Amino acid sequence: MSAGLSERIARISFSSTMEVAARAEQLRRSGAEVVDLSVGEPDFPTPEHIKQAAIRAIHEDFTRYTPAAGMRELREAVCERHAADFGTRYEVPECLITSGGKHAVFNFIETLVNPGDEVIIPAPYWVTYRDAVLLAGGRAAILPTAPGDGFALRAEEVRKRLSPATRMLIVNAPNNPTGALLNAAEAAELVELAASRGFWILSDECYASLVYDGEPFSIASLPGAARSVLVAGSLSKAYAMTGWRIGYGLGPAQVIEGCVRLQSHSTSNPNSIAQRAALEALRGPQDCVTNMREEYRRRRDYVIRRLRDIQGVTVHSPGGAFYAFPGVSALLEEGRWRSSAVLAERLLEEVGVACVPGEAFGAGGHLRISFAASWQALEEGLDRIASFLARAHR
Repeated sequence: MSAGLSERIARISFSSTMEVAARAEQLRRSGAEVVDLSVGEPDFPTPEHIKQAAIRAIHEDFTRYTPAAGMRELREAVCERHAADFGTRYEVPECLITSGGKHAVFNFIETLVNPGDEVIIPAPYWVTYRDAVLLAGGRAAILPTAPGDGFALRAEEVRKRLSPATRMLIVNAPNNPTGALLNAAEAAELVELAASRGFWILSDECYASLVYDGEPFSIASLPGAARSVLVAGSLSKAYAMTGWRIGYGLGPAQVIEGCVRLQSHSTSNPNSIAQRAALEALRGPQDCVTNMREEYRRRRDYVIRRLRDIQGVTVHSPGGAFYAFPGVSALLEEGRWRSSAVLAERLLEEVGVACVPGEAFGAGGHLRISFAASWQALEEGLDRIASFLARAHR
């Protein structure tokens, strides 16, 4: 019997962001002073009232299985919170609790994408989309967006990329890694296009609460969206709950039932204690979300200002999420580095700053820098980057 991997596993990659974080940790263990600006993880602690809800769950022995779709009360709370934030009207059968937002994305793709189906993925894209599609046997149809247009997704460009095999369009707004938002008018055109051409829109809203320019928005709130829009959401970023692994999916009841069927044979229910904590997060005070968002806004403004002071670097101000995505193509054209991947490697190995190269997101010539880091880390990291690049110009 062959000991090789299955074909479906062999065609997917290891998460690039996780690889960078692992290398940074390896250097740190060897004694290097590493500033990690690679990981998309809040540096805030989980708010106290959420932690206390988990502690109460333990003392109350809430440690058994829940339904595979998650606690009914938590599903109700997700629908209520999404309605309050975005004006949608979801019911419990249209909601599924998952083990993180990534799990919701995976569930939807596995449930709806058949071998040979095309999934349009605007680039730059979050690293998991492409591999999740490949794992399902689908084809990733990459749709580049333009840095000069702020990486905005345009409905007309989606229209041009459609084919008879198109099954799904993935929309991520605010975008990871660019922070780009989705224009409401463009979103309305996308909903109309999906209805007329018969494809799904998977809206990844894991950063939906972290919007700095304008108001939070969900494409699912538009008229007619209920027939074609699926929502993958998470509590990880908004409530600083990355390790708790609670996300959710929203969509037509039939699709959600399919996802529950899949989940019942894969992960079963999400962690019961984390579900109780998530219930408190959604129904408890929301000032923690507002406070974190305002702090990220201040960090964003600082990071963008510092990057714009570096010769050869261009960067737009992200409208949401907590990443800067500076362009370094001018530096690469000077021949000092072959690619942004090589530049990112040099930054890590030579000056101890971890960031993720644009190649991981289908957009070479860029770096992703997370500003979900302490002020000390941001100041030190940007000092090192600026000094390293200044030396390269000499």
